[in-house]
Amino acid sequence: MDLLEAIHTRRSIRRFTSAPVPEGTAETLLRAAMAAPSAGNQQVWRFVVLRSPDARRAVAAANPHAGMLAEAPLGIVVCADTAAERYPGFWVQDCSAAIQNILLAAHAAGYGAVWLGYHPREDRVEAVQEALGIPRDVRPLGVVAVGRPAEEKGRVDRYDPDKVHHERWQGFAGASEG
Repeated sequence: MDLLEAIHTRRSIRRFTSAPVPEGTAETLLRAAMAAPSAGNQQVWRFVVLRSPDARRAVAAANPHAGMLAEAPLGIVVCADTAAERYPGFWVQDCSAAIQNILLAAHAAGYGAVWLGYHPREDRVEAVQEALGIPRDVRPLGVVAVGRPAEEKGRVDRYDPDKVHHERWQGFAGASEG
């Protein structure tokens, strides 16, 4: 699968089979995550790999929209060690890029995945930190649930030329032209 095909056919998968995700595949996903760009190459991302049903259920319980994590054979919690930041605040972008790489790598390898957001909801962040023993300086941004898809979703084209501006902002219906 070429890159553009992967980008355009990757969809959020929320139903998984019970087939396990091999260790080698999990490492491939983590290697893809760590290949993401980061501000000043600071690479503050940290990962917690969840395979046990108890750990996945505990993290799923911290987000009312994350029930599918309990059923997925693999979860990857993407965090940032804020104590290691040289460029404070850019960890959100760094970890988001890592998550996108995991999603694309999973799709390219024939797996389904979905990004479950925890940051900036402090109650969710604290619940994940407590459930997994994550230190306060390490901030979970989100979790990626991964597994063999038990659902099929078609390609979607979300391109909307009305959301594109050239050279400077140009108003459109419903937007202010500040």
